[in-house]
Amino acid sequence: MSDSKSELLRSLGPWTSASIVVGTIIGSGIFLVPKTMAAEVGTPGMVIAVFLIGGLLSLAGALTYAELGAALPHAGGEYVYLREAYGPFWSFLYGWTHAVVGKSGSIAALAAGFVLYLGAFWPALAGPLIETDLPLGPDGSPFTISLGQVVAIAVILTLGTINYFGVKLGGRVQIGLTLLKIGLILAIVGGAALLGGGSAANLQTATEHTGGMSGFFAALVAALWAFDGWNNVSMVAGEVRNPGKNIPRALIGGVLVVMAVYAVTNLAYFYVLSADEVAATDRVASEAARRFLGAGGADAVAFVAMISIFGALNGSILSGARVPYAMARDGYFFRSLAQVHPNYRTPHVSIFGLCAWASALALSGSYEDLFNLVIFASWILYALTAASVIVLRRRRPGLPRPYRVPGYPFVPMAFVTSATALVLMTLADSPRESLMGLGLIAAGIPFYFFWKGRAASINQ
Repeated sequence: MSDSKSELLRSLGPWTSASIVVGTIIGSGIFLVPKTMAAEVGTPGMVIAVFLIGGLLSLAGALTYAELGAALPHAGGEYVYLREAYGPFWSFLYGWTHAVVGKSGSIAALAAGFVLYLGAFWPALAGPLIETDLPLGPDGSPFTISLGQVVAIAVILTLGTINYFGVKLGGRVQIGLTLLKIGLILAIVGGAALLGGGSAANLQTATEHTGGMSGFFAALVAALWAFDGWNNVSMVAGEVRNPGKNIPRALIGGVLVVMAVYAVTNLAYFYVLSADEVAATDRVASEAARRFLGAGGADAVAFVAMISIFGALNGSILSGARVPYAMARDGYFFRSLAQVHPNYRTPHVSIFGLCAWASALALSGSYEDLFNLVIFASWILYALTAASVIVLRRRRPGLPRPYRVPGYPFVPMAFVTSATALVLMTLADSPRESLMGLGLIAAGIPFYFFWKGRAASINQ
């Protein structure tokens, strides 16, 4: 019999669950990707249409994951679904990808993005703090540590500490940050639309663009990146109250809220700026805010972006630590990561393990290269996860399913098809990076067989 003190508590309600979805999705993407998308598809109408398509594909994924999360409401999300559908080999490879690069690299990248915007108020962050002669920097350059990297690590560890003291505390922080970021984004949208001197004629403008299927898929990848994170609530399913109802509501409602926020935000951008201006502007939101706030517009957007990224970072740490925890509980990772704090009832070792590794990636500066390499393999695992709905319907027909995906099997197959198309497009456009990404995932195979032997002894 398991000790109740060693179990996670179901203390996350519907609002916290939804805030994990919304707050993790809305990070830096909405401030950056409109430029890329305009350069690929050319017109405001096409940019907004591709955003909606990306949202609908993400919604198809959310509808699919809602059935999985309601039927298997345990810590670990995709790790659990892949284990139940295909066995421990594929679930381990997902967990390996997640822990070594996927989530840890995302946390490091978000922290670096936070520091980038903080640099607008504190320029000294970019300067070197420690310089060495070691040729460990990019392209063999000397290894240096900047003040900004130290601040990024401090941000990661601060949020790790907050989540150490209880999932309820981390959830409350997530609710507050999510409401604040949505309010600030909508304030910028409203100000730009009402005070920015825009014109509906801008919505009819066009700019030079790639066009064709290549341009469409490039824009779609950017949109899906802006929607990335909708699946994070499934990782904390073991701590959600009434998961049969709250997980589907959080997934579906959260994606719909983000779709609405993105739609009105892009309408405001293109109402104030022409397609040429959007395509030529690295920070679209800053330029839109400058139109009604003057020189202070960029600072205002930098502050909003910091709040937005901070919320996404908190949601990533809160949810991401549950995957190594679930692996360790099965005996497929370091046993210490399965520990639950006796008072705070959090996977405290897993939280700080993930934060420590993310800090190392932030310190090394190599996380961006690693994260780019693993995107290809990650989408393969996303497709396998969505397909597990069909596998489990056949393999475990008696599994209680409080929620069933509507339009089955067409909705999950739409997500699987889109994920497969993105994988093939990535392979065609970036074969070297794609194959290197697969090699990075394959590096986990020896570790699987090592831990498989240990797991067999634990589960006897």
